[in-house]
Amino acid sequence: MSFKNLNLINPIVRAVTEAGYSKPTEIQYTAVPHILAGRNIIGYAQTGTGKTAAFAMPIIQLLKRNTPDHKEIRTLILTPTRELVLQMEESFKVYSKYLPLSQLSIFGGVLSGSQLASLRKRVDILIATPERLLDLVSQRHIDLSKIEILVVDEADRMLDMGFAEDVKKIVKLLSPKRQTLFFSATMPSDVRKFADVLLNNPVEISVDSVPSPIQTIQQSVYFVEKTKKADLLINLLQDVSILRSLVFTRTKQGADRLVKQLERTGIYAAAIHGNKSQMARQQAVEDFKNNKIRVLVATDIAARGIDIEGLPYVVNYELPDVPETYVHRIGKTGRAGSKGIAVSFCDEGERSDLTNIQKLIGFIMPVAKYQYI
Repeated sequence: MSFKNLNLINPIVRAVTEAGYSKPTEIQYTAVPHILAGRNIIGYAQTGTGKTAAFAMPIIQLLKRNTPDHKEIRTLILTPTRELVLQMEESFKVYSKYLPLSQLSIFGGVLSGSQLASLRKRVDILIATPERLLDLVSQRHIDLSKIEILVVDEADRMLDMGFAEDVKKIVKLLSPKRQTLFFSATMPSDVRKFADVLLNNPVEISVDSVPSPIQTIQQSVYFVEKTKKADLLINLLQDVSILRSLVFTRTKQGADRLVKQLERTGIYAAAIHGNKSQMARQQAVEDFKNNKIRVLVATDIAARGIDIEGLPYVVNYELPDVPETYVHRIGKTGRAGSKGIAVSFCDEGERSDLTNIQKLIGFIMPVAKYQYI
Protein backbone atom coordinates (compact mmCIF):
# COMPACT_ATOMS: atom_id res chain seq x y z
CA MET A 1 0.00 0.00 0.00
CA SER A 2 1.23 3.50 -0.83
CA PHE A 3 0.36 6.86 0.72
CA LYS A 4 -1.73 7.69 -2.35
CA ASN A 5 -3.95 4.71 -1.48
CA LEU A 6 -4.87 6.59 1.71
CA ASN A 7 -6.41 9.38 -0.41
CA LEU A 8 -3.80 11.85 0.75
CA ILE A 9 -3.24 14.83 -1.52
CA ASN A 10 -0.08 15.08 -3.60
CA PRO A 11 1.67 17.83 -1.54
CA ILE A 12 1.51 15.62 1.56
CA VAL A 13 2.58 12.47 -0.28
CA ARG A 14 5.52 14.37 -1.77
CA ALA A 15 6.58 15.74 1.63
CA VAL A 16 6.44 12.41 3.50
CA THR A 17 8.24 10.63 0.67
CA GLU A 18 11.06 13.18 0.81
CA ALA A 19 11.17 12.67 4.58
CA GLY A 20 12.12 9.03 4.01
CA TYR A 21 8.81 7.18 4.27
CA SER A 22 8.26 4.56 1.56
CA LYS A 23 4.91 3.12 2.64
CA PRO A 24 2.39 3.64 5.46
CA THR A 25 2.90 1.92 8.80
CA GLU A 26 0.10 -0.10 10.41
CA ILE A 27 -1.18 2.80 12.50
CA GLN A 28 -1.09 5.10 9.48
CA TYR A 29 -3.11 2.96 7.07
CA THR A 30 -5.55 2.13 9.88
CA ALA A 31 -6.05 5.62 11.35
CA VAL A 32 -5.76 8.00 8.39
CA PRO A 33 -9.08 7.05 6.67
CA HIS A 34 -11.04 7.40 9.92
CA ILE A 35 -9.47 10.78 10.71
CA LEU A 36 -10.11 12.06 7.18
CA ALA A 37 -13.74 10.98 7.66
CA GLY A 38 -13.99 13.17 10.78
CA ARG A 39 -14.21 10.33 13.31
CA ASN A 40 -12.99 10.52 16.90
CA ILE A 41 -10.10 8.13 17.56
CA ILE A 42 -8.65 6.22 20.51
CA GLY A 43 -5.28 4.90 19.41
CA TYR A 44 -3.13 2.44 21.35
CA ALA A 45 0.30 3.14 19.89
CA GLN A 46 3.80 3.78 21.11
CA THR A 47 6.12 6.44 19.81
CA GLY A 48 8.08 4.88 16.97
CA THR A 49 5.11 3.22 15.26
CA GLY A 50 4.59 6.19 12.94
CA LYS A 51 1.87 7.55 15.20
CA THR A 52 2.66 11.25 14.75
CA ALA A 53 2.41 11.03 10.96
CA ALA A 54 -0.79 8.98 11.38
CA PHE A 55 -2.60 12.01 12.76
CA ALA A 56 -0.47 14.83 11.31
CA MET A 57 -1.03 13.90 7.65
CA PRO A 58 -4.86 13.79 7.79
CA ILE A 59 -5.02 16.87 10.02
CA ILE A 60 -3.00 18.83 7.48
CA GLN A 61 -5.32 17.63 4.72
CA LEU A 62 -8.47 18.52 6.67
CA LEU A 63 -7.15 22.01 7.34
CA LYS A 64 -6.18 22.44 3.69
CA ARG A 65 -9.61 21.26 2.56
CA ASN A 66 -11.30 24.01 4.56
CA THR A 67 -9.14 27.13 4.65
CA PRO A 68 -11.27 30.12 5.62
CA ASP A 69 -9.80 33.56 6.24
CA HIS A 70 -9.34 33.31 9.97
CA LYS A 71 -7.18 34.28 12.93
CA GLU A 72 -8.34 31.62 15.36
CA ILE A 73 -6.34 28.49 16.25
CA ARG A 74 -7.84 25.53 14.39
CA THR A 75 -5.98 22.49 15.74
CA LEU A 76 -4.66 21.97 19.26
CA ILE A 77 -2.15 19.23 20.10
CA LEU A 78 -1.45 18.56 23.77
CA THR A 79 1.65 16.59 24.72
CA PRO A 80 3.39 16.31 28.11
CA THR A 81 7.01 17.43 27.59
CA ARG A 82 9.05 20.14 25.94
CA GLU A 83 10.96 17.64 23.80
CA LEU A 84 7.76 16.08 22.48
CA VAL A 85 6.40 19.54 21.65
CA LEU A 86 9.53 20.34 19.63
CA GLN A 87 9.54 16.95 17.89
CA MET A 88 5.88 17.41 16.98
CA GLU A 89 6.47 20.89 15.61
CA GLU A 90 9.30 19.64 13.42
CA SER A 91 7.14 16.77 12.16
CA PHE A 92 4.31 19.09 11.15
CA LYS A 93 6.76 21.37 9.37
CA VAL A 94 8.08 18.40 7.40
CA TYR A 95 4.67 17.00 6.41
CA SER A 96 3.13 20.41 5.54
CA LYS A 97 6.22 21.54 3.62
CA TYR A 98 4.30 22.21 0.40
CA LEU A 99 1.17 23.72 1.96
CA PRO A 100 0.57 27.21 3.39
CA LEU A 101 -0.24 26.12 6.95
CA SER A 102 1.28 27.63 10.08
CA GLN A 103 2.22 25.94 13.33
CA LEU A 104 3.42 27.25 16.69
CA SER A 105 4.83 25.45 19.74
CA ILE A 106 4.61 26.71 23.29
CA PHE A 107 5.99 25.31 26.54
CA GLY A 108 7.61 26.72 29.69
CA GLY A 109 9.13 30.18 29.82
CA VAL A 110 8.02 33.49 28.35
CA LEU A 111 6.44 33.97 24.94
CA SER A 112 8.70 35.79 22.53
CA GLY A 113 7.54 38.79 20.53
CA SER A 114 7.42 36.68 17.37
CA GLN A 115 5.20 34.08 19.06
CA LEU A 116 2.78 36.74 20.28
CA ALA A 117 2.73 38.20 16.76
CA SER A 118 1.92 34.76 15.36
CA LEU A 119 -0.96 34.35 17.79
CA ARG A 120 -2.37 37.70 16.69
CA LYS A 121 -2.14 36.76 13.01
CA ARG A 122 -2.82 33.14 12.21
CA VAL A 123 -1.99 29.77 13.76
CA ASP A 124 -3.44 26.70 12.12
CA ILE A 125 -1.77 24.20 14.47
CA LEU A 126 -0.84 24.93 18.08
CA ILE A 127 1.34 22.39 19.92
CA ALA A 128 1.56 22.88 23.68
CA THR A 129 2.09 21.45 27.12
CA PRO A 130 -1.15 21.72 29.16
CA GLU A 131 0.13 23.79 32.07
CA ARG A 132 1.74 26.44 29.87
CA LEU A 133 -1.30 26.63 27.63
CA LEU A 134 -3.64 27.31 30.55
CA ASP A 135 -1.30 30.01 31.76
CA LEU A 136 -1.50 31.79 28.41
CA VAL A 137 -5.27 31.33 28.22
CA SER A 138 -5.58 33.03 31.62
CA GLN A 139 -3.49 35.94 30.29
CA ARG A 140 -5.89 36.15 27.32
CA HIS A 141 -3.14 35.55 24.79
CA ILE A 142 -4.94 32.49 23.42
CA ASP A 143 -8.55 31.79 22.42
CA LEU A 144 -9.47 28.10 22.07
CA SER A 145 -13.13 28.52 21.17
CA LYS A 146 -12.69 27.82 17.44
CA ILE A 147 -10.65 24.62 17.75
CA GLU A 148 -11.76 22.12 15.11
CA ILE A 149 -9.43 19.22 16.04
CA LEU A 150 -7.97 18.27 19.44
CA VAL A 151 -5.14 15.76 19.78
CA VAL A 152 -4.21 14.36 23.20
CA ASP A 153 -0.88 12.61 22.73
CA GLU A 154 0.99 10.34 25.18
CA ALA A 155 -2.11 10.29 27.39
CA ASP A 156 -0.72 7.76 29.87
CA ARG A 157 2.35 9.93 30.45
CA MET A 158 0.08 12.96 30.72
CA LEU A 159 -1.68 11.32 33.66
CA ASP A 160 1.58 10.14 35.25
CA MET A 161 2.83 13.73 35.20
CA GLY A 162 -0.34 15.06 36.83
CA PHE A 163 -1.84 16.87 33.84
CA ALA A 164 -5.29 15.25 33.86
CA GLU A 165 -7.09 18.17 35.51
CA ASP A 166 -5.32 20.68 33.27
CA VAL A 167 -6.47 18.79 30.18
CA LYS A 168 -10.04 18.66 31.48
CA LYS A 169 -9.97 22.44 32.05
CA ILE A 170 -8.74 22.96 28.50
CA VAL A 171 -11.42 20.70 27.03
CA LYS A 172 -14.13 22.81 28.71
CA LEU A 173 -12.89 25.77 26.66
CA LEU A 174 -13.33 23.93 23.34
CA SER A 175 -16.32 23.53 21.08
CA PRO A 176 -18.23 20.27 21.70
CA LYS A 177 -18.36 19.86 17.89
CA ARG A 178 -14.61 19.30 17.68
CA GLN A 179 -12.95 16.12 16.42
CA THR A 180 -10.83 14.46 19.14
CA LEU A 181 -7.85 12.14 18.62
CA PHE A 182 -6.55 10.38 21.75
CA PHE A 183 -3.32 8.38 21.75
CA SER A 184 -1.71 6.36 24.52
CA ALA A 185 0.99 3.68 24.63
CA THR A 186 -0.93 1.84 27.36
CA MET A 187 -4.56 1.81 28.41
CA PRO A 188 -4.94 1.10 32.14
CA SER A 189 -8.31 1.81 33.73
CA ASP A 190 -7.50 5.40 34.73
CA VAL A 191 -6.42 6.28 31.16
CA ARG A 192 -9.54 4.61 29.77
CA LYS A 193 -11.75 6.67 32.11
CA PHE A 194 -9.86 9.77 31.02
CA ALA A 195 -10.54 8.92 27.35
CA ASP A 196 -14.25 8.36 28.03
CA VAL A 197 -14.51 11.90 29.43
CA LEU A 198 -12.99 13.42 26.31
CA LEU A 199 -14.41 11.38 23.43
CA ASN A 200 -17.86 10.53 22.08
CA ASN A 201 -18.37 7.36 20.03
CA PRO A 202 -14.70 6.87 19.08
CA VAL A 203 -13.14 4.38 16.70
CA GLU A 204 -10.59 2.27 18.59
CA ILE A 205 -7.28 1.41 16.93
CA SER A 206 -4.51 -0.76 18.36
CA VAL A 207 -1.14 -1.60 16.82
CA ASP A 208 1.66 -3.86 17.90
CA SER A 209 4.25 -2.33 20.21
CA VAL A 210 7.77 -1.50 19.12
CA PRO A 211 9.97 -4.62 19.25
CA SER A 212 12.85 -4.78 21.70
CA PRO A 213 16.41 -4.32 20.38
CA ILE A 214 17.75 -7.42 18.69
CA GLN A 215 20.35 -9.48 20.48
CA THR A 216 23.12 -8.74 18.01
CA ILE A 217 23.45 -5.13 19.28
CA GLN A 218 26.09 -4.64 21.97
CA GLN A 219 24.80 -1.88 24.25
CA SER A 220 26.66 0.11 26.89
CA VAL A 221 26.44 3.41 28.71
CA TYR A 222 29.00 5.99 29.79
CA PHE A 223 28.16 8.22 32.75
CA VAL A 224 29.72 11.55 31.84
CA GLU A 225 29.36 15.24 32.64
CA LYS A 226 27.38 17.14 30.02
CA THR A 227 30.32 19.43 29.25
CA LYS A 228 32.63 16.44 28.69
CA LYS A 229 30.51 14.57 26.14
CA ALA A 230 32.27 16.00 23.09
CA ASP A 231 35.68 15.07 24.53
CA LEU A 232 34.46 11.54 25.23
CA LEU A 233 33.13 11.11 21.70
CA ILE A 234 36.37 12.40 20.18
CA ASN A 235 38.33 10.01 22.38
CA LEU A 236 36.20 7.03 21.31
CA LEU A 237 36.62 7.95 17.66
CA GLN A 238 40.40 7.71 17.99
CA ASP A 239 39.75 4.03 17.38
CA VAL A 240 40.36 3.92 13.62
CA SER A 241 38.46 0.63 13.32
CA ILE A 242 35.24 2.63 13.81
CA LEU A 243 34.81 3.59 10.18
CA ARG A 244 31.34 5.13 10.44
CA SER A 245 29.27 6.36 13.38
CA LEU A 246 25.70 7.63 13.45
CA VAL A 247 25.39 10.07 16.38
CA PHE A 248 22.04 11.26 17.75
CA THR A 249 21.45 14.64 19.38
CA ARG A 250 18.19 16.08 20.70
CA THR A 251 18.36 19.41 18.88
CA LYS A 252 19.34 20.85 15.53
CA GLN A 253 21.61 23.42 17.18
CA GLY A 254 23.31 20.67 19.16
CA ALA A 255 23.96 18.69 15.97
CA ASP A 256 25.58 21.65 14.23
CA ARG A 257 27.68 22.48 17.28
CA LEU A 258 28.95 18.92 17.60
CA VAL A 259 29.96 18.77 13.92
CA LYS A 260 32.11 21.88 14.38
CA GLN A 261 33.76 20.37 17.49
CA LEU A 262 34.55 17.14 15.63
CA GLU A 263 35.93 18.86 12.57
CA ARG A 264 38.26 20.99 14.70
CA THR A 265 39.97 17.73 15.68
CA GLY A 266 40.18 16.44 12.10
CA ILE A 267 37.15 14.13 12.22
CA TYR A 268 35.04 14.61 9.07
CA ALA A 269 31.37 14.94 9.96
CA ALA A 270 28.06 16.33 8.73
CA ALA A 271 24.71 17.10 10.35
CA ILE A 272 21.21 16.31 9.11
CA HIS A 273 18.15 17.97 10.62
CA GLY A 274 15.04 19.94 9.72
CA ASN A 275 16.89 23.18 8.96
CA LYS A 276 18.94 21.48 6.24
CA SER A 277 17.59 21.33 2.70
CA GLN A 278 16.53 17.98 1.29
CA MET A 279 19.48 18.13 -1.12
CA ALA A 280 21.94 18.82 1.73
CA ARG A 281 20.56 15.93 3.80
CA GLN A 282 20.75 13.53 0.88
CA GLN A 283 24.32 14.60 0.09
CA ALA A 284 25.37 14.11 3.72
CA VAL A 285 23.90 10.60 3.79
CA GLU A 286 25.57 9.68 0.49
CA ASP A 287 28.93 11.00 1.73
CA PHE A 288 28.47 8.91 4.87
CA LYS A 289 27.60 5.76 2.93
CA ASN A 290 30.61 6.29 0.66
CA ASN A 291 32.99 6.84 3.60
CA LYS A 292 33.72 10.46 2.67
CA ILE A 293 32.76 11.41 6.21
CA ARG A 294 33.12 9.25 9.34
CA VAL A 295 30.36 10.72 11.46
CA LEU A 296 26.77 11.60 10.64
CA VAL A 297 25.10 13.65 13.39
CA ALA A 298 21.31 13.49 13.25
CA THR A 299 18.15 14.49 15.05
CA ASP A 300 15.47 11.82 15.35
CA ILE A 301 13.13 13.33 12.76
CA ALA A 302 15.90 13.71 10.17
CA ALA A 303 17.10 10.12 10.69
CA ARG A 304 13.74 8.60 9.79
CA GLY A 305 13.92 6.57 6.63
CA ILE A 306 17.72 6.30 6.68
CA ASP A 307 18.80 2.74 5.97
CA ILE A 308 22.55 2.29 5.88
CA GLU A 309 23.78 -1.19 5.18
CA GLY A 310 26.51 -2.41 7.50
CA LEU A 311 26.34 0.52 9.93
CA PRO A 312 28.51 -0.67 12.84
CA TYR A 313 28.22 2.09 15.43
CA VAL A 314 25.43 4.23 16.89
CA VAL A 315 26.04 6.81 19.61
CA ASN A 316 23.29 8.33 21.75
CA TYR A 317 25.14 11.57 22.44
CA GLU A 318 22.02 12.75 24.24
CA LEU A 319 19.43 10.28 25.49
CA PRO A 320 15.87 10.71 24.24
CA ASP A 321 13.17 11.30 26.84
CA VAL A 322 10.87 8.95 24.91
CA PRO A 323 12.13 5.39 25.57
CA GLU A 324 10.81 3.93 22.30
CA THR A 325 12.93 6.45 20.40
CA TYR A 326 16.03 4.75 21.81
CA VAL A 327 14.91 1.44 20.32
CA HIS A 328 14.56 2.98 16.88
CA ARG A 329 17.88 4.80 17.13
CA ILE A 330 19.93 1.71 17.92
CA GLY A 331 17.94 -0.32 15.41
CA LYS A 332 19.93 1.48 12.71
CA THR A 333 22.79 -0.91 13.50
CA GLY A 334 22.85 -4.71 13.83
CA ARG A 335 20.72 -5.18 10.71
CA ALA A 336 20.28 -8.53 8.95
CA GLY A 337 22.02 -10.48 11.71
CA SER A 338 25.22 -8.44 11.62
CA LYS A 339 26.76 -7.23 14.85
CA GLY A 340 26.30 -3.66 15.92
CA ILE A 341 27.42 -1.44 18.78
CA ALA A 342 25.23 1.14 20.49
CA VAL A 343 26.88 3.49 22.97
CA SER A 344 24.96 5.94 25.16
CA PHE A 345 26.23 9.00 27.00
CA CYS A 346 24.29 9.80 30.17
CA ASP A 347 24.75 12.97 32.21
CA GLU A 348 23.21 13.62 35.61
CA GLY A 349 20.07 15.20 34.13
CA GLU A 350 19.41 12.15 31.95
CA ARG A 351 19.41 9.48 34.69
CA SER A 352 15.61 9.18 34.70
CA ASP A 353 15.59 8.85 30.89
CA LEU A 354 18.07 5.98 31.17
CA THR A 355 15.92 4.28 33.81
CA ASN A 356 12.85 4.48 31.57
CA ILE A 357 14.77 3.13 28.58
CA GLN A 358 16.08 0.17 30.56
CA LYS A 359 12.58 -0.61 31.83
CA LEU A 360 11.29 -0.69 28.25
CA ILE A 361 14.02 -2.94 26.85
CA GLY A 362 14.21 -5.15 29.95
CA PHE A 363 17.96 -4.86 30.04
CA ILE A 364 20.45 -3.05 32.31
CA MET A 365 23.20 -1.67 30.11
CA PRO A 366 26.74 -2.39 31.29
CA VAL A 367 28.61 0.73 32.36
CA ALA A 368 31.62 1.48 30.17
CA LYS A 369 34.70 3.00 31.75
CA TYR A 370 36.91 5.83 30.54
CA GLN A 371 40.06 7.13 32.19
CA TYR A 372 41.11 10.29 30.42
CA ILE A 373 38.57 12.73 31.94
